[in-house]
Amino acid sequence: MNRVCLVGRLTTKPELRQVGNGLATTRFTLAVNRNFNNASGEREADFITIVAWRKQAENICQYLDKGSLVSVDGRIQTGSYEKDGARVYTTEVVADQVNFLESKAQRQASNASAPYDYPQSSNAPVNDVSVESDPFADFGETVSIDDNFLD
Repeated sequence: MNRVCLVGRLTTKPELRQVGNGLATTRFTLAVNRNFNNASGEREADFITIVAWRKQAENICQYLDKGSLVSVDGRIQTGSYEKDGARVYTTEVVADQVNFLESKAQRQASNASAPYDYPQSSNAPVNDVSVESDPFADFGETVSIDDNFLD
C-alpha cells in the first residue's frame, strides 16, 4: 500500500500551470516539522514536494498562500530524468486530498505574530515556527534520540 499523510505549511505561494490539453496542475513544497529536536535542541523540518491536479490544484492556488497550514493525503511517486548526461531521481507526493487546516483570518493572525521564512534547503532547520502554531504541540513529550542508541 502506498499512502502518505502529512501536515505542514507551504513554503511559497503555489502557482497554477496548464499542461497538455489544458489540465490544471500545481507543484509546491510542504515544510513538515519533525517531532523531535536535533542534537543542538533545534526543531528540523523535511521539505516535501507535493503535486496536485485538476480542480484541487485550482483551489490550492486560489485559496492558499505561503505559510498556509494544510494536511495532504496522497501517494509517493518516484521518477527520473537525464540532465547533462547524468540521471536525476525524483520523489514527490501526488495529492489525492488537500485539507485547509486554518481559515484565512487565522493564517493572517499567525503570520503577523510569526512570519514563516522557510529556507529552501531540504535539511535546513526551521526555527521560527511558534509552538502555538505547531499542530503537534500537545501530542506528547519531546523525544531525544542518542546517536549511540543504534550502536
